[in-house]
Amino acid sequence: MVSRRRRPELRGPPELFYDKSEARKYMRNSRMIDIQTKMAGRALELLCLPEDEPCYLLDIGCGSGLSGDYLTDEGHFWVGIDISPAMLDAALDRDTDGDLLLGDMGQGIPFRPGSFDGCISISAVQWLCNANKKSEIPAKRLYCFFSSLYSVLVHGARAVLQLYPENSEQLELITTQAIKAGFTGGVVVDYPNSAQAKKFYLCLFCGPSTFLPKGLDEIKDEEDAKESTYTNERVPYKIVRRDLVRKSREWVLEKKERCRRQGQEVRPDTQYTGRNRKPRF
Repeated sequence: MVSRRRRPELRGPPELFYDKSEARKYMRNSRMIDIQTKMAGRALELLCLPEDEPCYLLDIGCGSGLSGDYLTDEGHFWVGIDISPAMLDAALDRDTDGDLLLGDMGQGIPFRPGSFDGCISISAVQWLCNANKKSEIPAKRLYCFFSSLYSVLVHGARAVLQLYPENSEQLELITTQAIKAGFTGGVVVDYPNSAQAKKFYLCLFCGPSTFLPKGLDEIKDEEDAKESTYTNERVPYKIVRRDLVRKSREWVLEKKERCRRQGQEVRPDTQYTGRNRKPRF
């Protein structure tokens, strides 16, 4: 779990912690941008959305719009909700394509039932476990959040929430309230044996549970160990896949590998994989 002395949610409410100074880090710190983008990519992968079909997604705790940019690059439409005005201002400055809403997820998700095909959230849900006012009860705020989230998703949709639980008790509190609200599913842990790269993803199913994806257990690179770098110039937010030509052999192979990690049945790779077919008449 995350060290207590470093946890930002213990320093005050999120709307005050994520001020203009903190928002600038999400615009100029290349390491933070890279980590946020990778987690958004993993969350979208765990959603198991239909291939080549744009979906309408909800991004909870969207912040400066980094995860939303990933959704846009993948061809999806999205709406983001965040409690920090400074982070939403940063998202507007970056000209994100999604619609933005200022709101407290602990008070519920203010959309019509069945509005979204899926939901992602990066590093946000654990904030609901801390009471910044005497009137705030974490269990009630979590249940209000999950029950409203269940309502705004279409039947059969998924929600993938990346979070940093403080301890096992806090993780149990979150999952208990999610199940109480009607969700099925569980927790997927990537890199469980790594102190730096370990990530928790709460995968929730709005309807009958199918299968819980497996967590990753091999670290392909050591980028998380690099020092942070800052620049006065805006960092390009396009993802690593920007160099892959759509429908090319490399693009198809990468896509098939992503489906295998999701547990889907995929045909074996052959010399004809990604080969251009002649038009049919």
